[in-house]
Amino acid sequence: MGSLVKEETSSLMTKFLEKCGGYAVVDGGFATELQRHGADINDPLWSAKCLITSPHLVTKVHLDYLESGANIIITASYQATIQGFVAKGLSVGEAESLLRRSVEIAYEAREIFYNRCTKGSWDFDYAGKASGQPVLVAASVGSYGAYLADGSEYSGIYGDSVSKETLKDFHRRRVQILEKSGADLIAFEAIPNKLEAEAYADLLEEEEIDIPAWFSFTSKDGVSVPRGDSVVECAKVADSCKKVVAIGINCTSPRFIHDLIISLRQVTRKPIVVYPNSGEVYDGLNKKWIKSGEESEEDFVSYVSKWRDEGASLFGGCCRTTPNTIRAIAKVLSGECPAASKIKFEQ
Repeated sequence: MGSLVKEETSSLMTKFLEKCGGYAVVDGGFATELQRHGADINDPLWSAKCLITSPHLVTKVHLDYLESGANIIITASYQATIQGFVAKGLSVGEAESLLRRSVEIAYEAREIFYNRCTKGSWDFDYAGKASGQPVLVAASVGSYGAYLADGSEYSGIYGDSVSKETLKDFHRRRVQILEKSGADLIAFEAIPNKLEAEAYADLLEEEEIDIPAWFSFTSKDGVSVPRGDSVVECAKVADSCKKVVAIGINCTSPRFIHDLIISLRQVTRKPIVVYPNSGEVYDGLNKKWIKSGEESEEDFVSYVSKWRDEGASLFGGCCRTTPNTIRAIAKVLSGECPAASKIKFEQ
């Protein structure tokens, strides 16, 4: 596992992007795909529930994205926390094993993919080059609010009683386990406030985490993270952390990405990763997706080349995007199809 892990942290992403031809493809929406394959994730654990009930579906989704051209697959651990698993009746040991298992499943999917490509058992767009398709496994870490499952991951408001030390204590053991799991990097995703970014940065340094990380923030207005902190100020936290090898935006409307890339580029020379949602808006209190008028049919794939021109290097999709979205992104980056091709999102 983790063939690139021993490289210097600062150079891993640069070298990986070179192997990918300068730009890399991240996978897409995970929960939507699990549901499409029949999973019931109406649970505080969300997609992490499938690590317990249907790990074969997790493998299936990873394979679908690899088949579509993804260079980075993100584990099903976004909402997998020791505290959350224990609340469901599991022991601490069982919870820690499930965190490790999330990474193992991703690696197993990668091996299956490579083996099938080598044997030519799949007939798909990337069959000719797939066996040489560089693939990293990113261990996902969701926010404290994701664990709470009360909508606060979309507001970034945790209350005055939650300090930076509270957040560090909450995340510490999970980060330690994922570091030793064999993952190539840790993806701190959908960060909703500056405080949690600071907690992550402190943990990476204090715990001397040996594998690199990326910090990905979310925004509702193209200027601030949900809590109201400036995206630029949040990015400065990430840029100052030597363990962070890429900085970006996810779970955000496509229409804000262009300006957000410009903002990030003002404060960092590290690679920028963008993986927006489909353009729909999630109602965290009622737990449902709402079409957002003009954006309900928006095809953000048509903007990938513009985002690339503004300085982004890694591109994928978040909520409500599909393997078809990722396949189209891969084709745009490789110049195989017009950027304006239409992609259908899950309804």
